[in-house]
Amino acid sequence: MNYFKVTIGQDKNTSFINVYFDNKRYRYWNGKAIGVDLRCIDDPNLLKSAFELKLRDGWRPQLKIKKIKLEPLTVLQALNCGVESKISQGCSVRFIKDAKRVVSLWKQYESENNTKNLSLDELGAHHIRTFLVRPNWSPKTQRTVKSTLSPLINDFKPNLINGVKLKKPNSKLHKPFDNINEILDVIKVYNSHLYLCCLMTYGCLLRPHREIRELTWGDFSEDLSFINLSGNRNKSGRNRIVPVPTYIKNILVRGEESHNIFSSRPEPLNEDYFKTLWSRFKARTRTLQQEHTLYSFRHSGAIEIFKRTGSLAKLQKAMGHSSVNVSLTYLRGLEVADLKEEDMPII
Repeated sequence: MNYFKVTIGQDKNTSFINVYFDNKRYRYWNGKAIGVDLRCIDDPNLLKSAFELKLRDGWRPQLKIKKIKLEPLTVLQALNCGVESKISQGCSVRFIKDAKRVVSLWKQYESENNTKNLSLDELGAHHIRTFLVRPNWSPKTQRTVKSTLSPLINDFKPNLINGVKLKKPNSKLHKPFDNINEILDVIKVYNSHLYLCCLMTYGCLLRPHREIRELTWGDFSEDLSFINLSGNRNKSGRNRIVPVPTYIKNILVRGEESHNIFSSRPEPLNEDYFKTLWSRFKARTRTLQQEHTLYSFRHSGAIEIFKRTGSLAKLQKAMGHSSVNVSLTYLRGLEVADLKEEDMPII
């Protein structure tokens, strides 16, 4: 039999009933809990007796469950949760950095538009469109930010962002070089790092700003004949084996396995390193045209492969494209499966 005790308490000259049951105390100011229409202030002794009688008859006090009003989740909170989720999933450092940047941009957007603490329930497609479509953002930038924002918020508002249509960006022309040897000779004199980057962009068709910049000696085979890139190291998401032409092998000097080939440290050079070098070189040379970019070396290499192999299928594999149409349109990228060194661009 459970022990109980009933007493009369006082709080600022107001009487109430104390019920002690199972080492817990319950307070009552009236008999509503036991079905008695009586207030303690009217007759505390009578109400005390009523509680004792009910307890003997088997009535038991119930714990009051305090209802907590949950505040609606804000968009900013959802975005931060999305970033944490992507970190736990092991997403690339680059994506996490971009995701955190998007969170900062959203915070700035709310501040500028007087929509601080916008809740997820209130979030609509018009908010997303206003956030993305800005005068100082090109269509390409808008789409890039959208592609980063989407996975952060899709778990909370699925398909909301996908419904926001943006203007298709104009394809940027990476004009191929007619005088590849002359350009490379000038770059070689200007800067050895930029020269190797351009040479590998052309000869291996790797992307300069990430794939080449982040290369370590551990990515090369023992004899420096191949580069092995895992799917998370390249845009295509596929593992790639890239032949290294002899004219590139001949200038490589192997360093420590974990060291970056440019920085000679475990850490690569900063993201804008080659972009800055190229801009400075372009500003001081007369050998380049306005449409020439770092990617022009990749474009030129792709054209050279097609000229030498005559195979669209091989070109598609070399460029890592999902369809021949993409290869025909852009002629850039690389995934080498059955390409050989003799198929690679020559100088």
